[in-house]
Amino acid sequence: MSDNTPTPHPCARCATMQKTCCQRAEILVTDGDLGRIAKHTGHRDFWHRRRPTDPAYFERDPDDPNWLRLAIAPDGTRQVLRRRPGGDCTFLGAKGCVLPTDVRPLVCRLYPFVFNEKRLLGEDPDYCPVKRLAPDGKGMLKVLDMREADGERWRRQLYEELWSDLEAADAAGTAEPTATIRTADRPRPC
Repeated sequence: MSDNTPTPHPCARCATMQKTCCQRAEILVTDGDLGRIAKHTGHRDFWHRRRPTDPAYFERDPDDPNWLRLAIAPDGTRQVLRRRPGGDCTFLGAKGCVLPTDVRPLVCRLYPFVFNEKRLLGEDPDYCPVKRLAPDGKGMLKVLDMREADGERWRRQLYEELWSDLEAADAAGTAEPTATIRTADRPRPC
């Protein structure tokens, strides 16, 4: 007799082993993310602007020199998804994220890729219990059935939206004076 019970999604299995990225990370959202999610859910109360609680979010990355000015406003805040009282992302359900992939925040779609403005850098070894979810050494990208081409497309889209958000803030007069963007300053997609 065979067991026809479907294997739970790897992220749902992870949630039975440890706190997940959906419970530990402060999920950055672009204006594009906000629009896609609002259109799908019919709500706009799923995000807020706040200071990161983890000081690591303020660390400069020499491999991604524009990240801080793109992700954190001059007042030290950034747009993030709200969390429930226990720390879960507002969109975390019993089987994982309740949003379809094409609606999820770009940083969520990209996970478990590590990336910078120029390229994808491989898999993030910190959050996923890889040895338990992919014991045969496949890696999380294979377990999650993620394609590098999708990750690259989402990486490009993320930085395009972050630059667009900064340019809009600059036009509105809310961007940091030293962060004023001229067309020549904006890196070209790789």
